[in-house]
Amino acid sequence: MSCLGNIIWFIFGGFFGALGWLFVGILWCISIIGIPVGLQCFKMAKLQLAPFGKDVVTVSDSGGNLILNILWLIFGGLELCIANLISALFLCITIIGIPFAMQSLKMAKLSLMPFGKEVK
Repeated sequence: MSCLGNIIWFIFGGFFGALGWLFVGILWCISIIGIPVGLQCFKMAKLQLAPFGKDVVTVSDSGGNLILNILWLIFGGLELCIANLISALFLCITIIGIPFAMQSLKMAKLSLMPFGKEVK
């Protein structure tokens, strides 16, 4: 079921969400200091392409991750979170779209605090 869900997700919105993550990741990678943040964006873009069957778990709550999450929230995370929330709102209009809205909400939550998280 997750394969079919991922195919439908990719066609109806996952691709555009991944483009957002890629764009922000490229912007972060322009500076040498932002490369770790950009690499995290590329990981999240991969998750945005196929979120069904994958879970996001917290692996570290260190102070460094907190600082990166705060910087991320200020310089790119809020916009991606809002885009995913709007997507979830439109997907909830039909009953068929509710599982896709749940994936979009998962991505919105991850858009706020991506550091210290791992995709399993």
